[in-house]
Amino acid sequence: MLLFLEQLLNGLQFGVTLLLMASGLTLIFGIMNLINLAHGSLFMVGAYVGATAIAHGSGFFLGLLTGIAAAAITGMVMEFVIMRRLYRRDHLDQVLATFGLILFFNEMVSILWGRQPIAMDTPGFLSGTVELIPGAPYPAFRLAVIATGILVTGLLYFLVMKTRIGMWIRAGASNREMIGALGVNISLLYTVLFGFGAALAGLAGVMAAPFSAVQSGMGENILILTFVVIVIGGIGSIRGAVAGALLIGLTDTLGRVYIPDLMRLWLPPSVADGAGASLASMLIYILMAVVLAFRPRGLFQTHG
Repeated sequence: MLLFLEQLLNGLQFGVTLLLMASGLTLIFGIMNLINLAHGSLFMVGAYVGATAIAHGSGFFLGLLTGIAAAAITGMVMEFVIMRRLYRRDHLDQVLATFGLILFFNEMVSILWGRQPIAMDTPGFLSGTVELIPGAPYPAFRLAVIATGILVTGLLYFLVMKTRIGMWIRAGASNREMIGALGVNISLLYTVLFGFGAALAGLAGVMAAPFSAVQSGMGENILILTFVVIVIGGIGSIRGAVAGALLIGLTDTLGRVYIPDLMRLWLPPSVADGAGASLASMLIYILMAVVLAFRPRGLFQTHG
C-alpha cells in the first residue's frame, strides 16, 4: 500500500511536469494553430540557465526565475524573428522550420556549456521528506513540483477563461482579422502569448532538472510525451491538457512498476522483466490509441 501511494505521487509529479509543458504547447498549438517542435528546446534552455544560475550561487528561487525569464525571452525572440512568418504557412513548413530550430538550440547549448551533462541539486530547504501518512515519507521537492503545477494550472485557467486578455486570445484564435479590427494589437498579443508558453516550458525545465541530467537534446523526449498529452486531451483544451497529463503520468509510472510484477504471475521472471519493461514503455501509446478509437478529437475536444 505504501509503495502504491509513493508511485501514485511519483506519477502525479511526472504528470504535473508534462502539464506545464502541455499547457504552453496547448496555447501555441491549439490557439495559435502553430506546430512548434522547438517547444522542448525552450524546456532545455530553462533547465540550462536555471541550473547554471543556481550553480553560481544565485539561490533556488532566483535561479528558477532566471530560467523562466531566459526561456520566455528566447521564445519571444523566436516568435518575432521566425514564428510570425509561419502563421499562414502550412503545417509542413512549420514542422521543418521548428525542426531546424531544435538542431540550432542543441548545437548552441553544446557550444556554450559543452557536451558533458551538468547536474542540478535539489534545493537544501526542500531536500528533506514529508510524512504524508505515518510510515510513508515522501520527498519534499516532489511535493513542491506537484503544488507548483496545480497553482500554475489554476492561474492559467483563470487567465484564459476569466480575463479580458484571455477573451482576446480566444477571439484571436477564432478570427484574427476581426479581433485586430477591434483595436487589439494581435501581433503583440501573440508574441506575449508565445513568451508565456515558453516561460511555462522553462519552469518545467528547472523543476525537472534535479531528476535528470541537464544535457543537449533533453527536450526531445518530453516533447513527444507532451504531444501525446495534447492528442489525448484534445487540441486547444486546457482541461484536456490537465486530464491527458495526469493520465500519461500515472499510466507511465505505475505501468513501469507493476506490469513486470503482474507478468511474473504467469511467465518466468527473466522473460517477465524483459516483456514487462517493453510493454510498459508502449503503454502510453496504447492508451492514446484506445482514447482516439472512441474519441477521435481527444477527451475534451474544443468547439468547431
